[in-house]
Amino acid sequence: MVSAVLVLFVVGCAGGPAQTTRQAGSGMESVAQGELRTEGTNPVQVAASPAVSSNMVVLVANKAASPAAEKEPADQPEEDPFFDPFAKSDEPAGGEEYDPWEPVNTKIFEFNRQVDRWVLKPAARGYNAVVPNPVQIGISNLFYNMRFPSRLINNLAQGKFSGAGTEVGRFLLNSSFGLGGLVDVAKYMDITTPEEDTGQTLGYYGVKPGPYVVLPFLPPFTLRDLVGYVGDIALNPINWLVFPIIEINGVPSLVAHHNRTTSSIAQISGRVEEILNDRSLNLEKFQGVEEATLDLYTAVKNAYIQKRRNAIRE
Repeated sequence: MVSAVLVLFVVGCAGGPAQTTRQAGSGMESVAQGELRTEGTNPVQVAASPAVSSNMVVLVANKAASPAAEKEPADQPEEDPFFDPFAKSDEPAGGEEYDPWEPVNTKIFEFNRQVDRWVLKPAARGYNAVVPNPVQIGISNLFYNMRFPSRLINNLAQGKFSGAGTEVGRFLLNSSFGLGGLVDVAKYMDITTPEEDTGQTLGYYGVKPGPYVVLPFLPPFTLRDLVGYVGDIALNPINWLVFPIIEINGVPSLVAHHNRTTSSIAQISGRVEEILNDRSLNLEKFQGVEEATLDLYTAVKNAYIQKRRNAIRE
């Protein structure tokens, strides 16, 4: 009897429409929402640890497998004239993910867990005590609404014109009737579409994921998604219309670029608020995941890569 354990973490890193369990990008950002199932499994939801991510759910399933009965040899299929025995598969052999920097990644992963345990989680508890839950959801919705340009551009870049139209409709509805995005009106009207980002666009055009990367205070990435993450920052209008990272000739901004101190403080404050708000929304989601998972690092890595692979295939 062989027992197989399937683990899935649900995220967001950066961010679908906010619900009480939504998490935007943070150092402890989670892998995105999804579910891995095998035929015959019985998933059991286990609360995840905040030390791992800010919007993660663990599903643990045990499946008993019996040896397959011997079968009669099947007829040999016709030989494919275009078969290339030297062609490389997109999938790593044996289901292993490409992680040449694992010794360093695991150390940074543990560092991020400790930061969450000793800094982020206590701060989120204090924040949760003074900021009502509906206000937290509204703040999370607002940050999501402001990232509309990145989602729109990436939908267009992938030729997903229906998704681009849905994004425009959501933005107009939420910005007008939703008090600038504080209320996700479009969600209540069932106007939704998968979130697209620059990493997915690179994958759509055939860029390989590259090695798995873990960096301090950031969510997990592949090298491709790390480049995409930088692209998403550049596409965020806050970074060039409100508090510009760089000066763009002819583009006005709320805070002048030469006022570096004000701009930097505003950028950092906004990011801290977003992280703290989303961590607070998920305070009760992640208790006990370390005990439920023997190899937390590998579980997070595999769930993240599988989620990204599925997102690109959508």
